[in-house]
Amino acid sequence: MHQDEPMLKNNALKGKTIVVTGGGTGLGKSMASCYSALGANVVITSRKIEVLEAAAAEITKETGQPVHPVACDVRSEEDIEGLLKATLEKFGRVDGLLNNAAGNFISPTERLSAKAFGVIIDIVLKGTVNCTMAFGKHWIKEKQAGTVLNIVTTYASTGSGYVVPSACAKAGVLAMTRSLAVEWAKYNIRFNAIAPGPFPTKGAWDRLVPEPLKDKISMEKRIPLKRVGEHSELSNLASYLMSDFSAYINGEVVTIDGGEWLQGAGQFNQLEAVPAPMWDAIETAIRGKKGSS
Repeated sequence: MHQDEPMLKNNALKGKTIVVTGGGTGLGKSMASCYSALGANVVITSRKIEVLEAAAAEITKETGQPVHPVACDVRSEEDIEGLLKATLEKFGRVDGLLNNAAGNFISPTERLSAKAFGVIIDIVLKGTVNCTMAFGKHWIKEKQAGTVLNIVTTYASTGSGYVVPSACAKAGVLAMTRSLAVEWAKYNIRFNAIAPGPFPTKGAWDRLVPEPLKDKISMEKRIPLKRVGEHSELSNLASYLMSDFSAYINGEVVTIDGGEWLQGAGQFNQLEAVPAPMWDAIETAIRGKKGSS
């Protein structure tokens, strides 16, 4: 077996209808494609219908499953109600919601305007809340089980400089995940989250690591496994957490980052940069200190 191969058996998601926000490109498209390959009816949504239509056609050609594109701005409650209605009209029901739509960029925080800060909060936090409330209320009304999977970040728990709007928004999404996992469990609605590390995508990667920084920042060097993630690895995890195989997992955030955040969290992890011969000199110096005490 290889990490590029599907983790779940064929038709593991057959009979389910799953809505993927931000599903026309990047990681959202990869996860939507995996859901479709496992037998799910998939609805992909973002603001650009032409991108969605192309992605839907591509996925359907690969999997043979229907993929329905619906234009929707997650900041608009009216758009989200239209998304829910379109999903029900097309497939008759909805079983899962993957909140993947996001926005991010790097900047010293003091250079940000309130508007720039608000744009990220509106898409990431408010957009996720808007979708979750609309779909959750539908499930509660229909007395139907549902699964919500939220894409957060490793720094949702730790915070991070230079992406402060995203850190604030994702922290809010994580808090909502854990809170509603408890409150709505009585309705048989599960909530979980995934915190991905570096998974390169063309659009997001260019904004987070623009050309002037590419020679100065190496994501691979920060990761104990010395590589970035493959889309299939994230898609397999997202499929498992959306499936009935994970029915007893609720309120969890699963980190998939090759150990990156732990590498940065350890106080002395930077000592990895010390070359092997230098450790001999360090050991001699430490022993000398012990002898003098």
